[in-house]
Amino acid sequence: MAFWKEHPALRIVLIAALFVLALVLIIAGWTMTGELAGLGIMILGVALLLAALAIYNTPFADGKSGKK
Repeated sequence: MAFWKEHPALRIVLIAALFVLALVLIIAGWTMTGELAGLGIMILGVALLLAALAIYNTPFADGKSGKK
């Protein structure tokens, strides 16, 4: 995706915001011991961490698998 390569500042801000929000959600869910809602909040936090990782990796995905 050329968009993420052309806008590195937006990418960095979005990754940082998702990372901080994900950590807050994971810690908040962790404090809700014994409640099912806490598990859901932690899973949402992990999903946000994966989204931040995906945004980080998109400029490096060029469609090549690296194999010959």
